[in-house]
This record gives sequence, C-alpha cells and structure tokens, in this order.
Amino acid sequence: MAFITYDQSLKNLFDSFTQPKLEEKIFISDALDRILYDDIVASCDSPAFPTSAMDGYAIKFDDQALGRLTIAGNLPAGSYSDEELMGGYCIKTFTGSLMSKGSDTLIPIENVEVEDDEIIIKKEVPKNFSVRPIGENYKKGEVLLKKGTKIDFAHIGVLASLNISQISVYKKPTIAIIATGSEILDVGEEQTSKAQIRSSNQFVIEALAKRSGARPTRLPLTKDNKEMIQQRVFQALEDHDIVVTTGGVSVGDYDFVKDILKDLNAEYIAEGVILKPGQHIKIVKVANKYIFALPGFAYSSTVTFILYVIPIIKMLTGREPNLPIVKALLKSPYKKRSNKCEFVACNIYYENGSFVIDFKGKKNGSSAILTNMLTDTGLLEVPQECGDLEAGSIVNVINLKALCEE
Repeated sequence: MAFITYDQSLKNLFDSFTQPKLEEKIFISDALDRILYDDIVASCDSPAFPTSAMDGYAIKFDDQALGRLTIAGNLPAGSYSDEELMGGYCIKTFTGSLMSKGSDTLIPIENVEVEDDEIIIKKEVPKNFSVRPIGENYKKGEVLLKKGTKIDFAHIGVLASLNISQISVYKKPTIAIIATGSEILDVGEEQTSKAQIRSSNQFVIEALAKRSGARPTRLPLTKDNKEMIQQRVFQALEDHDIVVTTGGVSVGDYDFVKDILKDLNAEYIAEGVILKPGQHIKIVKVANKYIFALPGFAYSSTVTFILYVIPIIKMLTGREPNLPIVKALLKSPYKKRSNKCEFVACNIYYENGSFVIDFKGKKNGSSAILTNMLTDTGLLEVPQECGDLEAGSIVNVINLKALCEE
C-alpha cells in the first residue's frame, strides 16, 4: 500500500468503523464524565403540583383588594391538605410547599404585617407571584438528556430528581499500550549504558487515553525482539479493544512491528501517511479491534495518538470524532519544512476576541521534542498542498486545552 494523504487516512479510518455494543449499567454516583448510552426521558412533571417558591401566604389574587385576610392555618413543606382555601382567608406557606387548593398567588412575608390571626397586606403582588407552575422544571415525556451526553454534575442532579439510581453508559474502551525499543528504560529502571534513554510514550498515551474516556493498560516495555513483540500484540488483542504500539514502524533492521502486522489477518487502513510527524504510522483492523502502530519519538507518538486514536475512542463511546479545531491568527511567519501535511506545536491564546498563535519558546528540531507541548499549546495544521505561511494568515489549529473537555 502506497503512502496516502492525511485526509484519505482519516476517511479510511472512519469508513472502517462499526459501532460495537459497548454498554454497561452504573450507579449515578459513579457517572461523572461517563457517556450516556440512551436518552433520558422525564417520567413525570416537575413540579407535579403548583408549588411555593418562597415563604409567605397562599391567597386568592383578587382577595388582595380586601386589605386584610384571616390566617386559616399553615402548610409546611412536605405537608398536604385536601382543604380548599375560601375567599377572605390565607394559608401560611413555606418554600417548597404545595400551594393550597383554591389559591393562585403567594404573597411574601415581607409584604404583610401579622396582627393576631390576620395579615394586613402592605404591598400587593401580581397574580401567580412566586408560584412554581406544574412542569416548570420539566414535563412528562420531555427528553432531558440525549444519548451521547457527557455526564456532568447537573445531569446527576436531574437523574436523582427522576428517581433514577442507575443508567446505561458506554463502556470505556480498553487500550493496551506497548512501547518497544531495546534502547528505552522505564521510570525507575537503572541505566546501564549511555545509549539508553528514558521512555515517556507509555505514560503520555496512558494520560491521553484516560482523558479521552478510555481504560488504558501499560504493558511492560518490550525490547526489539520480533517474537516477544508479536506475543505481546497477540495477547493484547485478546483482552483489549485497541492496541497502541510505539516504535518499530520505520524501515530499520530492528523495526519489527510493521512485519508483525503483516502476519495478522488484518484490514489495512493506513500503511504510511504523507504526514509530519508520523509518516510511517500503521493502522490496521483485526475483526472489530484496532491496532495503531505509532512512531517511537515522543512528539510523533503523541501527535499521531491525538490525530487518530482519540477520534476512535470518541466514536466507540458514542460521540462525534471531531477534534477541537479553531480558526486562529498567525502572529509570525511559518516556513514549511516538508511537502507533507504538517502538525506543528504552537502557543495558542485569546486576544481581542480571537484565537492567536505564535511559536515563542518552541524549539526546532526532531520529532522527539515533547517539551514543545508544555504551556497552552495548539497543533497548527499546515496542509500538504500549502507552502510557507505569512504572518496575519488565518489558520486551523487543534486546541489541545479543549481536547478532552467536550
């Protein structure tokens, strides 16, 4: 398979997707940030009866003209009475109480003066004042939460008000992370050679996967040994929805991942993309599972995970695969470094009502410079057919700060 364009690789990826039934029931106390699997429909009106919105006296609106009303009793919140309010009378009523039958208005305590068993009306109020009507909050049959909603605190409150203790949500897709390379060391592992480097890929990908709504598993670092890598990949496929590898996808003598993928009965989605960074990325589908073979350099693996894996995680959890792309003003010129589609780390900030980007503090160099993603960072997209960009250009930028907020 020849190298394909970035746009074509995304089309291939999305066209390959079929939605598996990844559903589970959980308690609403565990539902924060989970994705709703079904619509939530109101089973009743809220409130179900006219209700007081403050402390005061339930009256008939027209009775205000009398100036004085006799207090017939009181109705605390949680109490109920079938007795109908008669003309010339009022009922002391509290916030959250049902309005007495026959009443239509609530006159606040501060608008009256109590004298023995009567109230003297000092200031009149409009009809229906401070009365919550039936269905003010929601009406029976109303769709309150739509399938695909990311559950937040207010959603949990609404669910509780509906007496819903458990809901169906999308299962978090499981992701196995396999970092490969004989030169890499895990955190805490003793360095025995100057040629060894500390691996960060598995931690970055784990963090991105968690923020995107997946359940990642970091597998042990794997040396450049074809049989060992093959065994890890095959085992990971059995227990996970997605397998992500880093390293071993280029054209070196010890880049075994690309060869292992060819041994699988897999559907190739991409076998190289005209992309910087990440041109040697490999994406395959085995049955209903994905393998993303990402480059080994830290910046490359991070960018390609964002571009390809996060959209699939979102689709598996019932969301649109879109990344948070914004229009931004380029403050300084950008000299394109290749004839590929490029994604370049930039500073993104808000200025005079618009997004603005620049490259202050960003280093030029290889695709290993992960520190370029520190601070408020965006990924400037420079299309394949595009040349150098002039200051003042309006460009597309992936806003990383908003990457997992939707």
